[in-house]
Amino acid sequence: MRLLKYIILGIMLALPVHAHEMVPAYPEMRPAHVDGLLVTTMKMFNKRADVEFYEVGVFDENFQPVPFVTAYNVFKLEYLGHTTFDIYIRAQDRNRAMYICSRSKIRKGSATSTAISSKICSKITR
Repeated sequence: MRLLKYIILGIMLALPVHAHEMVPAYPEMRPAHVDGLLVTTMKMFNKRADVEFYEVGVFDENFQPVPFVTAYNVFKLEYLGHTTFDIYIRAQDRNRAMYICSRSKIRKGSATSTAISSKICSKITR
């Protein structure tokens, strides 16, 4: 029985992991063209053939949501496609906002019933 567990663990570790990428890993907020707002530019690349939609969010140190604005909170990103988007936060939330995260959105009627949602976070530098 113990040998079987090691074989299954070995197979799981040998399988390739596919996720999306988001850069920069440590974005810097800079003043936006509107007073009272800060902005940063993020780039995302989709390495998952089974996922087309991604959701973006800004969070504090306890992963509680922080108000932000972007062109689309949920957007479509084709397999091997990439996109660039701006994230705006209020200057008063500068010290509260800690992470910019993206999460893959699995379609409810997806043909792959074992699909796993991936989440990538970048830590905002101060």
